[in-house]
Amino acid sequence: MKELLLLNGPNLNLLGEREPGVYGAVTLEDIERQVRDICKQEGWQLKSFQSNHEGDLVDAIHEARHSSKGIIFNPGAYTHTSVALRDAISGVNVPMIEVHISNVHKRESFRHTSLLSPVSWGQIVGLGPIGYQLAAKAFIDHFKEDTDDGEAK
Repeated sequence: MKELLLLNGPNLNLLGEREPGVYGAVTLEDIERQVRDICKQEGWQLKSFQSNHEGDLVDAIHEARHSSKGIIFNPGAYTHTSVALRDAISGVNVPMIEVHISNVHKRESFRHTSLLSPVSWGQIVGLGPIGYQLAAKAFIDHFKEDTDDGEAK
């Protein structure tokens, strides 16, 4: 069974209560359930992990190289600061879609630069929690196999 890794960085465990005017009322558990449902419908498996610790996120990325077809990653504040996460993504052969609930380009100027976007397969910014679902659908569609001739789409 194909697997996606849903990875969330610092403070995303507080979704639903942290700055609801920016991030809304949806919890991380809600997001995980929504993405898991999409994966399950398509015969995929979802592994979810959240940490406030950079090294734990690096370890999760390293582990993904053995089992995951893709990584959906909201790195939170590490987006703008973490060379270690950038190097981890670059060092594994697993495509990553960077997701942000808010439109970081409409926020403080320090949020306008992502160290991870240059090593990302794609980026979804500012669409709210549905961005995670769109990322899952993008991976599933990308890896969908044509049942007639076996060639990847």
